[in-house]
Amino acid sequence: MSNVTTLDPATRTDARATTATDYALLALRLVLGIVFMAHGAQKVFGAFGGPGWANVIKGMGPVLGVLVPIGEFFGGLGILLGFLTRFSAASIAVIMLGAILKVHLANGFFMNWGGKQAGEGFEYHLLVIGMCAALLLTGPGLLNIGRSLPLPKRPDTGNLVPALE
Repeated sequence: MSNVTTLDPATRTDARATTATDYALLALRLVLGIVFMAHGAQKVFGAFGGPGWANVIKGMGPVLGVLVPIGEFFGGLGILLGFLTRFSAASIAVIMLGAILKVHLANGFFMNWGGKQAGEGFEYHLLVIGMCAALLLTGPGLLNIGRSLPLPKRPDTGNLVPALE
């Protein structure tokens, strides 16, 4: 048996590390999930002063104008609840990579806090990609709604199979 500590909360046996890691993953999921549900709600419903779906489709076109808002809203929901977390994190990471390449890369790295660049840089998007990478590597942690759903679980841990985490 190796003494190397794994990042997978489902296979750790040290209760203190599991608890701390699971609460940290819950905090990460709550923040990221709420932010992206709100961004998606702006685009889909026009909530929080957002443009609403019709205007998003005008600006992004019919494919991205549908996929991005759905990915943001339901990806945020999945991350928040800890169900399909890895899929949701991958979806949001792809959306953020697309935002960097399509819009923000030309504006440099930094956010435009009173600067002279024309638009926002990509530092926020890079932070989100890093947060999503952490969830892709670890899954949602043990504090998630998926554990209580009647879905396929790992026999050794009781966690959802990785595809559903």
